[in-house]
This record gives sequence, structure tokens and C-alpha cells, in this order.
Amino acid sequence: MPTVLMTAPYMIPFLDRFKPVLDKYGIALIVPDVQERMEEEDLLKFAGQFDGTICGDDCYTPRVIEACAPRLKVISKWGTGVDSISAEACSQFGVRLGRTPNAFTTPVSDTVLGYLLAFARRGPWMNAAMKRGEWQKIPGKTLSECTLGIIGIGNIGKAVTRRAKAFGMKVLGTDIVEIDHVFVSETGIQMTNLQSLLSESDFVSVNCDLNPTSQRLINEKTLGKMKPSAVLINTARGPIVDEKALVAALQSGKIGGAALDVFEFEPLPQDSPLLKMDNVMLAPHNSNSSPTAWERIHWNTIKNLVEGLGMEYKG
Repeated sequence: MPTVLMTAPYMIPFLDRFKPVLDKYGIALIVPDVQERMEEEDLLKFAGQFDGTICGDDCYTPRVIEACAPRLKVISKWGTGVDSISAEACSQFGVRLGRTPNAFTTPVSDTVLGYLLAFARRGPWMNAAMKRGEWQKIPGKTLSECTLGIIGIGNIGKAVTRRAKAFGMKVLGTDIVEIDHVFVSETGIQMTNLQSLLSESDFVSVNCDLNPTSQRLINEKTLGKMKPSAVLINTARGPIVDEKALVAALQSGKIGGAALDVFEFEPLPQDSPLLKMDNVMLAPHNSNSSPTAWERIHWNTIKNLVEGLGMEYKG
């Protein structure tokens, strides 16, 4: 009977739904108490006890994977991003790595548009003023008066582009790979370099993967290229942005604001200066929220697990 370490926070509350299916394949579960993710030391406590895992953003470092081998056969990631899992160690120790590509394109791109509209139309700030008893007409802009710069033109970057163009925005894009010329001509996105994008954009949306080329891509130097009125939006991964540099840029007025769904350390520490800033919108890594998307990912994650354990998945 294969044993599976279940640490995906989005699935654990609904285990009653999934357990009968896992039982059908003779799978026994180990379900630890998980708040946000399992760190390296948390996972090492279970080394050698499981054949497969359904995980969230758990830290499957080379050290963890080596300790879990040779028993560990499959890591089935709930979602798309696998930056917290060493793909190289998986390959070295014969561990199959499964995920759901294109999992959150719709909800995340909708979230970016929500932030664009909030900052352009000033809705949250007028709402707060009204509730303080102030009849304050805070000036806003239309999106068609603004330029959006998108860093990373993958599935989500493309979806954000289409939404922004529907509002009449000028859209600039940058990526380390060449973007399909058909998409470029269809949407009118202007591909450029990072420096030009930062200096010309009213909003900068981070939508790239976290990898060695993007680690702290947004730092003191790159923030210094942005307009003093510009707003940074990050719905990708926290470590793409140097948080200390961002706080300094916001405090000094080097940029106009930020909307952040992800952070270098999650949950965001309660002493973070970001929590006290009026020109910042914050969310608890929740831009993936979508019942339709979650349902598809739940079952695809189980499918990847079952197949990784060497069994035929029958739905």
C-alpha cells in the first residue's frame, strides 16, 4: 500500500471529498498540520515514510529529495509553479514531478486588472474617505490614458495584455524569450527591453516565473527607473521583488504605489512597513482564487500522483 504525504493547504480542508478516490487506489495518507508551506526541516521529519506527495509551495530541496529517496516516487504539486522544488534533484533521484500548467491564468489576470482599476479610479481610497465622513473627490484616470508594462509574457502575461487592450491601454512587454509574432500583431503589444518598459509605464505588472534570471529583478536599481507616479503590481512570486528596496522606494516617493499578492516571506510579518502604507494594496497570496480553477487542479493533482505511483488513473 503506497503512503502519500498530503501537505497541499488548498486540498486538506476537503479531504473527505478526495479520500474515497485515494482509497480506491489503496493510498494511505499522512496529513501534517500545515499553515502555509512545509519548510526543509519540516519535510525531513517525514523522510523515508512516504512514496509520493501532494504538496503546495513546500521546500523540496536537494537535501530533502535525497533523504526521501529511494522510496519517494512522485511529487505532485498543487498548481503551476515549481520554483520551491529542485527539478534537478528529482531527475537525479528518479522522482517524477507533476504540476498543472496554465492553472491560474484567468483568476490571476483578473486580479491584475482589479488592481489597475482600483489605482486608476481610486475606488478604495474614496470608499475609505467616505467612511471617515469625508466628501473627498480624489482625482482618477481612465485606463486608456495609462501605459501598462508587463514583465513576463507567458500565459498570464498574455491574458493580462488582452484584458488591458480591451480597456484601451498602451501595453509594453518584456521577456527573456521571443514572443510569438502572431500574438504581438493580434494584440498590438510593444515588446521592448526592461529599462524602457520601466521608464515609460504607469503600471508595471510582474508576471514572470521565479528563476535565477528573475530573482530580485525588481530592486533598488530597477525601481529607480520607474516613474515617481508609477504603481508596481506583483501577483507572481515574492522573491522577484527586493522587498526592502520596494519599501524604501515607496517611503521616499520614488514610485507611487504597489499592489502585492505575494511576498518574500509568507505570511507577511506583522512588523512589515507595508502594512502601514496608504499607497499599498495587499492580499494573502490569493490571486489564484477561483472555484472552477481549483476544482480542475484538485483532480489533475490526484491524477499526476496516481500515475506517478505507477497506476492507471481512471477518474
